[in-house]
This record gives sequence, structure tokens and C-alpha cells, in this order.
Amino acid sequence: MIEIRAEHLHDVPARERLLDACFAGNRRARTSERLREGRRPARGLALAATRAGRLVGTLRLWHVEAGLARPALLLGPLAVDPAIQGQGLGSVMMQAALGRAESLGHGAVLLVGDAPYYARFGFDQALTEGLTLPGPFERVRFLGLELRKGGLAGAAGMVRPTGVLAPVEPVADEAVVARRRAA
Repeated sequence: MIEIRAEHLHDVPARERLLDACFAGNRRARTSERLREGRRPARGLALAATRAGRLVGTLRLWHVEAGLARPALLLGPLAVDPAIQGQGLGSVMMQAALGRAESLGHGAVLLVGDAPYYARFGFDQALTEGLTLPGPFERVRFLGLELRKGGLAGAAGMVRPTGVLAPVEPVADEAVVARRRAA
């Protein structure tokens, strides 16, 4: 049985391995990553799917501004263990995340992804026509969804990150570490 729950700190290493397995190339170089970089996901909207204690799916939503003073969420990445892709877990996770976002009062969700896949959840390229992203992206893959009527009506301009900054982890100075080991 698969459980969908809030992501925990101990999920991070498995989540990173899963994302590396699902996204070929340098996933950290994508434009969407610029909007997530150095930020925490939206509160209550980082989901993990587990089977027998093993992480098999992840989906996170992030606070952004869709043009001037228009709050929205950025979805991504959504990843499912390649061994169980095609069995509906991605769809279940999407429904759970969108339902939770709506119940928390969010008005709109943006993403960069496969339009035919995300259309079944109501995502539409027309809702992002006035918006742009801070880097290269394929216009046909930039999609929006209104959780509230008018959530993206008239949205125009650059999408910007607005979420809570993540704490910066200290980087150990290799020379200091080497001296401590020698002592």
C-alpha cells in the first residue's frame, strides 16, 4: 500500500536520488529551479509517497508571484519511481496536492511540464500567456490552473519567487577540517 503524507526531513536524501533518477541531465539548471532555489516549499504542500517505508514519489509546491502582486504557487517537480510509473501514483499525488492547496486558500498554480499530462487536471497554457519566467523555457510547457475563479485573470509580467528563504547550511572549510583531524 502507498501512503501519501507530508515530506519529512529524513526524506531529503531519498527525494534527491529519486529526482536524479527521473530527470536526466542537469535538473538543477532548469529555469523552474531558479524559482525554488534557496527557498522552502509552501507550508503543508511538500508531499512524499511511500511504500513499505521507501520513498516512491514526491511533489512540492512553492510560493511565487505571477506578475505584480498576484500570489500563486509553482508546482514541481513531480516525480514517481520509474519502477512504478504508469500506475496512477502521479495522478493521485496531483489530486492530493491541488486539493490541499485549494483548501489552504491558494488561488492559482503554475508549472512547466507536459501539457497533455497536466491538461487532465485543468492546466492550460492560455492562463500563462501574459507571464514570463526568469530564464529559458518552452512556452507550450508553461501552464496555469486557477483554483479560484479569476486566480490568474490578467496576470502579466515576470514570475518571481516569494517563499520563505531556507536556512543556509554552513560549508566546512576543508583546511579547518584537515587541521582538526590532524590534531
